[in-house]
Amino acid sequence: MKSVHMESVDLNLLRLFDAVYRTRNVSRAAEALGLTQPAASHGLTRLRLLLGDALFTRSLGGVAPTPRAERLAAPVQAALAMLQQALSEPERFDPAASRKLFRIHMSDIGEGRFLPALMARLRELAPGVRVETLPLAPGEIAGALDSGKVDFAFGFLPRVKDTQRTQLLKDRYIVLLREGHPFVKRRRSGQALLDALQELDYVAVRTHADTLRILQLLNLEDRLRLTTEHFMVLPAIVRATDLAVVMPRNIARGFAAEGGYAIVEPPFPLRDFTVSLHWSKRFEADPGNRWLRQVIVALFSERG
Repeated sequence: MKSVHMESVDLNLLRLFDAVYRTRNVSRAAEALGLTQPAASHGLTRLRLLLGDALFTRSLGGVAPTPRAERLAAPVQAALAMLQQALSEPERFDPAASRKLFRIHMSDIGEGRFLPALMARLRELAPGVRVETLPLAPGEIAGALDSGKVDFAFGFLPRVKDTQRTQLLKDRYIVLLREGHPFVKRRRSGQALLDALQELDYVAVRTHADTLRILQLLNLEDRLRLTTEHFMVLPAIVRATDLAVVMPRNIARGFAAEGGYAIVEPPFPLRDFTVSLHWSKRFEADPGNRWLRQVIVALFSERG
């Protein structure tokens, strides 16, 4: 029996084989596939040569399959049906029935800003959908999106290139202090406020390079008293001490609304930034990806 490699077989030859097997007639098979009789005969000859078997012999009113053709028929029919099903699968995503897992890059501060509203919305629209956050280094994000390791990345990610993205909101860095801090009692603005920042001691997060960069540009590094790994612990530290933290205004407003904090807005260098949603062009047309993008934009986009 001749061994055949898949790369040497034309898919159309398998469709021809299946049509001839089903109809037991080369002419009717050609008509069903929209081929001429000579083209069908030529294709059948090619397949016979590839497989080293006659496949079909003449019989009364048409052709009869050989034993090799009988063994091939069921696997070929199953493979063609599976391929047809895959190609015909409707481009849709049913959120109410889905149990899909979405993986999202977020920092800890991004989790605090976006996850509560997102999970509340998903509970309404897609109760079976699951979300897993997966923080990555900036240099890993684009590759992780392209490989499917993560589906989306949230944040201010200026070093992430070659991704699809949409702007969600604009934000700026401010200084968060405890309510009643002596610094807040003196009204200052502009350069005077920037100069006065030398009076404060700071707490910072080593993984949030932009806030550290602002402290460096203002020559405030020697005023840094505490460096932590996570952003979300900072408000509790600020509230209990006289330490100050440089952080996004949108997050700070959420803390300030609960009481116990004061916000100061100096004219920092690099203070304005944009939070975007990133994804891979490779998955742009994926129904689930497209659906969750629409949900996220509707929830968080200032333009939505």
